[in-house]
Amino acid sequence: MTTPKIRSATPADIAHLVAWNTAMAWETEAKRLDPAVLERGVAAVLDEPRRGFYLVAECDGLAVGSLLVTYEWSDWRCGDFWWIQSVYIAPEARRRGVFRALYADVAERARAAGAVGLRLYVETENQRAQATYTGLGMERCHYLMYEASPL
Repeated sequence: MTTPKIRSATPADIAHLVAWNTAMAWETEAKRLDPAVLERGVAAVLDEPRRGFYLVAECDGLAVGSLLVTYEWSDWRCGDFWWIQSVYIAPEARRRGVFRALYADVAERARAAGAVGLRLYVETENQRAQATYTGLGMERCHYLMYEASPL
């Protein structure tokens, strides 16, 4: 497998992004997503850059993974945190530097845009992902996440 090439997602990637989000939700939470809602959600990001953006990793000309970046304004720091979400790497491409390449691309874009930091959340039991993030220099923060859904 060659070094991953990272690019911005386009509407031509919607089918992959929907499939990968579906797989990620099942693998991490045993949650089934509504494909129609998910497709509209992915398309909405591509249609409105203020919502964020997707990056796609390719190896040997084939799309093998992606992630979503969204924004959170920090009044304390007067800048945006970039949230890394919806990470998925195809099983055959895992442990081959694909996420590392995606992360490096996001970090460079964030620096160039003046973001104040990167954040992500991870399942509490996903020790492999936590080790990956720590290995990239990320640190566990002291916040817990709460949710009220649906509203």
